[in-house]
Amino acid sequence: MDISGNTLFIPGATSGIGLALALALQARGNTVIVGGRRTELLEKIGAEHGLGTIQIDTADPESIQSAAKQVLTRYPDLNVLVTMAGVMRVEDWHQPESFLESAEDIITTNVLGPIRLIAAFVEHLRTRPSATIMTVSSGLAFAPLKVTPSYNASKAAIHMLSETLRLQLADTSVRVLELEPPSVRTALMPGQEDNDHAMPLDEFVAEVMTILESEPDADEIQVERVKFLRYGEARGDYQQVVAALNATDPHGSE
Repeated sequence: MDISGNTLFIPGATSGIGLALALALQARGNTVIVGGRRTELLEKIGAEHGLGTIQIDTADPESIQSAAKQVLTRYPDLNVLVTMAGVMRVEDWHQPESFLESAEDIITTNVLGPIRLIAAFVEHLRTRPSATIMTVSSGLAFAPLKVTPSYNASKAAIHMLSETLRLQLADTSVRVLELEPPSVRTALMPGQEDNDHAMPLDEFVAEVMTILESEPDADEIQVERVKFLRYGEARGDYQQVVAALNATDPHGSE
């Protein structure tokens, strides 16, 4: 992906990694549109940072379709979609009534949301001379955090979706990148912003931007910290990785 000169839509970018990445990309000469549910927050972000804004609820198929029409009408040069929106929750699967609704919400947002977003934009992206779909999985796609089973599963699904779309779209102008965060100091989970085991947000985004610039052919965007989780099976120490993850880090990964 070229590091500048793009027009990007990043739903789920009103805080955390999404907003920090949006601002970093804007600073590199890109036109960036962020999406979110809260109109007042979008207005504040637009006024403070000069970002384009679109209201969208990625758990709602009709909202996705409406937002896509607005984005493509206002920004016909759009050539990058970043499927950032996601939720992460602790679940206890000993009692179905305690987790089922939450699990369904997570799958709707984290799996169906990106699928519906890609479906809404892929036809347009294929018309651009150079386009990118960036999905967002997690280090937990490759090693499970005990307390977040549905989140882990959702991110594993995004990893395999990314791998497969890359194969299917290889005959088009659309590249498929997969961003794989480790645990980052954001508000994704309670207490995560102050978690000493999590990577500082500014360090994470700076390293991601360096990778995008210095490794233009990379399909998986991996900061060094996530490789411990990503390659446990390949190294042959998967069980030790899982044990260490669940012993030391209550929030694991984005």
